[in-house]
Amino acid sequence: MAPKKTMMGEQRRKLVTSYDPKSPISEQYRTIRTNIQFSSVDEEIKTIMVTSSGPGEGKSTTASNLAVVFAQAENSVLLVDADMRKPTAHYTFNLTNTFGLTTVLAKQISLGEAVKETNVPNLSVLTSGPIPPNPSELMGSVGMERFIKEAKETFDIIIFDTPPVLAVTDAQILANKCDGTILVAYSGRTEMEAAGKAKELLVASKGKLLGAVLNGKKLENSDNYYYYGTK
Repeated sequence: MAPKKTMMGEQRRKLVTSYDPKSPISEQYRTIRTNIQFSSVDEEIKTIMVTSSGPGEGKSTTASNLAVVFAQAENSVLLVDADMRKPTAHYTFNLTNTFGLTTVLAKQISLGEAVKETNVPNLSVLTSGPIPPNPSELMGSVGMERFIKEAKETFDIIIFDTPPVLAVTDAQILANKCDGTILVAYSGRTEMEAAGKAKELLVASKGKLLGAVLNGKKLENSDNYYYYGTK
């Protein structure tokens, strides 16, 4: 088990918008938030899916920090760890994962009982819960549609962290159930062909692609830089 200091340092690094809200990275997340809010004039965006083409591109970190900046703007926010294969939200927010999304979908516990508050005002987290044998089936179930409807009645913004698009079908299944999707890429690591294929699959699944976030881009006198681009 990692020393407590090391775990806290990792948490601070991942949740930069909470621990260092005045940093350049935090400002970029606020820019992303603003662009999302203005990306659709005609209809309100309440459910946002965050994914990537492959693993290790920062989708979970992006989802968590987006949730924080939306909460900082006085929205009631629910971050849902919908990566039921490799969940991470409970580590990021130092929460237990004995129950969560999977137990809610299985009707073993109510949404209200499963949601956990965080140290960030206005931000709640629904961890993944126990890893199920059939994540894709759960993602496309009537229970998921019921869950989304209930969550929208309770929270202003719901952000879903899903598995990479090219790895499994989970993200494609959820994409058309959400108001918009953000595709995360990592500078120098994500292949253009993979990102393009991920975009094609999301569009084919009738998901609304709001844009892309490029992270890991180094600038002079700065740490990682996050950039929001249109599709």
